[in-house]
Amino acid sequence: MEFLCYHRDRPDSLPLRDELLEEHWSYMDGYAKEMIARGPTLADDGDTPTGSVHIVDLPDAAAARAFAFDEPNYQAGAYRDVLLRRWRNTLGRTMWDFPGGPTEGNRYLVLGLGTGEAADLAVPDDREGLIVYGPLLSDNGTTWLGTAALIRAPDPETARAVLTPDRYADIEVHNWQFGGRSS
Repeated sequence: MEFLCYHRDRPDSLPLRDELLEEHWSYMDGYAKEMIARGPTLADDGDTPTGSVHIVDLPDAAAARAFAFDEPNYQAGAYRDVLLRRWRNTLGRTMWDFPGGPTEGNRYLVLGLGTGEAADLAVPDDREGLIVYGPLLSDNGTTWLGTAALIRAPDPETARAVLTPDRYADIEVHNWQFGGRSS
């Protein structure tokens, strides 16, 4: 079962995140085989972290909750909240399989928080910029709760346009970059 986990930073938590960076990476190393995508969301300056996205393939919702809430930054209080949802990998690939590579172009996390009937279940026709894409679901996988994508796009407005605007209570667009240990 695939899950999207988005930890959002508390204000002024950067010193704590910096202090725990190796601990965070070591924790994530333990999930390397399960990882579909990972990386920080960033403020408009392109450098200051605002959160941390991880998409993982885990056995069940209990394992996903353990993954999200045992994470060192969460345990230390660096995050203000956690969005944890079942997710379906409609592209069937990891971020490392994305043909655009890890650095070319602007990258975004697009989160559409759904209302009513499911929308945007099919992969958009223009797949070129899609890194990963899929619906957010209830724990049992039966109720559509929204859509999440990591996308390469020229700007936030273009990234937002991957979702049908009137089908969501809110669409969030965050600067994002490929994560993991620096080489």
